[in-house]
Amino acid sequence: MEKVVDKMDVLEKLRTLLNERGWSEYRLAQKAGLNESTISNIYRRNTVPTIATLKAVCDAFGITLSQFFADNDSDMVEVTPELKELLDAWGPLTPEQRAVILQVAKSYHTK
Repeated sequence: MEKVVDKMDVLEKLRTLLNERGWSEYRLAQKAGLNESTISNIYRRNTVPTIATLKAVCDAFGITLSQFFADNDSDMVEVTPELKELLDAWGPLTPEQRAVILQVAKSYHTK
């Protein structure tokens, strides 16, 4: 079933992420590489940002678009620079290489 995007949900989620980090709209704009007016207009005009703008915002927050739209915060995992590097390295691996890496990672878990 396709999930409909509610603009109030998007605006509230943006506000929540700003508040959690203690960021101003200006700081978000700087980190996202956007004009401050782009961020402030989202609230002033009560509009949903474009996908490109939302992607830049999510990158600034260190989350994916999927995480942004997750139904609850327990589904959110912040993508740190270290985790992003790991995920980037994971992409081109073969299924066999991925299986070996997973096996090694699991071997480090203690019970």
